[in-house]
Amino acid sequence: MNRVLIVDDDPLVRNALVRDFKHRGLQADGASNLEEALTLSRSLNPDLAVVDLRLEEKSGMEVLRELRDSHPEVRVVMLTAYGSIPLAVQALRLGAVDFLTKPLGADKILEAVHSGPPTPRSLARVEYEIIRRTLDACDGNVSEAARCLRIHRRSLQRKLRKRPPLV
Repeated sequence: MNRVLIVDDDPLVRNALVRDFKHRGLQADGASNLEEALTLSRSLNPDLAVVDLRLEEKSGMEVLRELRDSHPEVRVVMLTAYGSIPLAVQALRLGAVDFLTKPLGADKILEAVHSGPPTPRSLARVEYEIIRRTLDACDGNVSEAARCLRIHRRSLQRKLRKRPPLV
């Protein structure tokens, strides 16, 4: 995995990730929208694409679809500051290898790509991981995490009481 495409409309995040990947000896380029991403992907032929879910013009899901159609071998990691379980499930169904919550650096992204389990994770496991990440991002505030996940606070509390799924 040598070529990385970063798609994020926030120039600070995009440039920081491009720099982070270049520091690790990888070829990295950034795009701010779908059109730039497709143009760069033709010349770069990326092994990995890191795509923000919320872009100004088009959704990151559209970028995911287009990249997977034009480059079926590309591994796509979706990033978001506003994760929800239905969006994560949708991204994974469309072919994303992972759905991660910002902020994070190249190390976490590469770890997610390289240390993925050999078998697909169950829906229950994906849901649990998103809940834990969101709860951590909300500093343990269950009410705030429930709002971010767009579920009722009591539903979230019930899910948190359950034992985490193994796979």
